[in-house]
Amino acid sequence: MQNRRDFLKTGASTLGATSLAAAAPAPAPGKKMIGIQVGAVSFVDEGTDQVLDILQERGAVNTLFLATFTYGRGIAGRQVPSQPLPDHGKQVHDLDFHGGNYGAVRPQYYKDTGIKPEDTRAPDHGDLDIISEVLPKAKKRGLKTILWTEDVWRYDIPGIEKLQEVDLYGRKVRRLCVNNPHHRNFLTGLVEDYTRSYDIDGIMWGSERHGALGTALGANHGGRGSDPGSVGCFCEFCEKKARQAGNVKVERVKEGYKELERFVRASRSGKRPVDGYEVTFWRTLMRYPEILAWEQFWHDGLREIYAAMHAKAHSIKPNLQVGWHIWHNNSFSPFYRAQQDLQPLAKCSDFLKMVMYHNCGGERMASYIDSVTGTLYGDLPKQEALDYHYRLLNCRERSYEQIPFTGLSADYVQREAQRAMEGAAGTSTQIWPGIDIDIPTAKNHSKSTPQGTKDAVMAAFQAGVPGVILSRKYSEMMLANLSGAGDAVRNLKLA
Repeated sequence: MQNRRDFLKTGASTLGATSLAAAAPAPAPGKKMIGIQVGAVSFVDEGTDQVLDILQERGAVNTLFLATFTYGRGIAGRQVPSQPLPDHGKQVHDLDFHGGNYGAVRPQYYKDTGIKPEDTRAPDHGDLDIISEVLPKAKKRGLKTILWTEDVWRYDIPGIEKLQEVDLYGRKVRRLCVNNPHHRNFLTGLVEDYTRSYDIDGIMWGSERHGALGTALGANHGGRGSDPGSVGCFCEFCEKKARQAGNVKVERVKEGYKELERFVRASRSGKRPVDGYEVTFWRTLMRYPEILAWEQFWHDGLREIYAAMHAKAHSIKPNLQVGWHIWHNNSFSPFYRAQQDLQPLAKCSDFLKMVMYHNCGGERMASYIDSVTGTLYGDLPKQEALDYHYRLLNCRERSYEQIPFTGLSADYVQREAQRAMEGAAGTSTQIWPGIDIDIPTAKNHSKSTPQGTKDAVMAAFQAGVPGVILSRKYSEMMLANLSGAGDAVRNLKLA
């Protein structure tokens, strides 16, 4: 079995190289945005100057995406404890990771937020303000700095319950409400704090979430265990907003989602509906069109957050670049992709980081298929469900059995980059693909390589993008794989 897996990995590398050889001519030489996501702990562990040396020399990096607000280990902290440590940094896991705001906190910018902004200050590195530490040294080297923030919170912050969603049964759940004014005020306050307090080049925020429909169906990688009864949000702010809009009846929404909950629970228990899974799903939507209306309602709320953060930053510094991290689910779920229409998004986006994580993408796609074949696509064998999604999403990748061990190819990156560029055509919004370097995968699954990284970066630029973002975080990257990205940039004469 191990020999077969080694063969599949080799085959994936060959597939990527073949697609590049047949690709369009290389982009014209010229400077592009070469970004990397990096957290405070790397500068603390290795020293600011040494980290900047490595990023420039190995990765040809010219833009830092400095993780400054998150409670998640995806973009902050050292390597996650379940994974082997990389070949740099302290060789120990930070088991006491806490997270929060790694910059200084200035309370005057946060009004009516429901929580004290001081309580969000990250305690991991004492009083260190990582922005003040890194920013002047980056500027001295000609590096730009974009502050990288995300929608990942702890739930032991005093007062956080005032910002949380309320589910179908009136329970507080571990998500913050996109229509909650306290939550929105905190985010715009964070933007104002960063924009007024530091001479930065931009801000990026990401929210890896979808609305009630995607949550109920588990229509995302890792979604097989999602609770269809925990969907939301039905807090006082959402219900008031919906009633004022007058285009959806909240009680009908709740009835519809309870019906959908029954469908999902029965499907996951193996009880096939008389008319099959997808027919029954569509019948539920026809009886309760409010289900789709509520999904759109949630996404509208998220877009309003984007617009408010963008407007706040530009009201202070009109030339600041403000953009969004678009979740990897965009490569798996047609429902989620339908909500990522880049033309309206462009109205409040100076750039979009479109996640195109090729190496972990195989494992994640298989996980997505595992989830949705337990609900909506329960009548399809997993390979047929995957083939169906490949056709819908314009992918040409390996089989369900293979992709956890091969990852996705450079061709996937090029196709997704081309699609995003076409989607944003006619706007000034820049498309910056997120490229996978050592994002954790299961023990025996596909791992990043220097050649695979190089192929993915080259594929993105073959599609004509103006920049790439090396992801998820420097503290989990092997240096040889980071060098693969730099090799691609230099070979294309883009640095």
